[in-house]
Amino acid sequence: MATTAGQAQDGRAPRNIQLPGIVLGVGLGGFVDGILLHQLLQWHHMLTSTNHDHIGVKYYSPHTVSGLEMNTVWDGIFHAVCWISVLLGLAILYSRVTHNRRRVWTSRVLWGWILAGWGIFNLVEGVLDHHILGIHHVHGGPRQLWWDIGFLVLGALLLAGGYLLQRGGRPFDPEAPDASGRAGRAA
Repeated sequence: MATTAGQAQDGRAPRNIQLPGIVLGVGLGGFVDGILLHQLLQWHHMLTSTNHDHIGVKYYSPHTVSGLEMNTVWDGIFHAVCWISVLLGLAILYSRVTHNRRRVWTSRVLWGWILAGWGIFNLVEGVLDHHILGIHHVHGGPRQLWWDIGFLVLGALLLAGGYLLQRGGRPFDPEAPDASGRAGRAA
């Protein structure tokens, strides 16, 4: 996909790295959430809401062995989905970019879309899991609403920051020849 003169003049990059960047960002954002909040800080797991039997779904307390076992299974499923998202994003990127792969990885455009994808993850996961389904909160307790709102604000900032970062990137044609003038696959 070649960059058009109109795209070069208005600073827009070809859209061919937007989708893989967003998909990568969703997966990587999920990994940050799962590793940091579920495992390291242990603030919550997938099914540890303080509201039991909300909308007919059974929740599992992390304070019992059986509850922790079930939450560990669902955290594992969550991580598997994140892993698949990262693999899918890489596969899409690899299929769309055949030249100058090294330049793609250093472009503000790709990293902007990755940040935007992370923001989308936070917004969707935060609204669905924390507010609509109530299956867990960022950090349960008397101030859980503020933690949940903070998670959404972080998501909005990541989305906006990623969008601005990619817009500030140079128009990029991953199919163009590299700096030496040779077309072909970059290492």
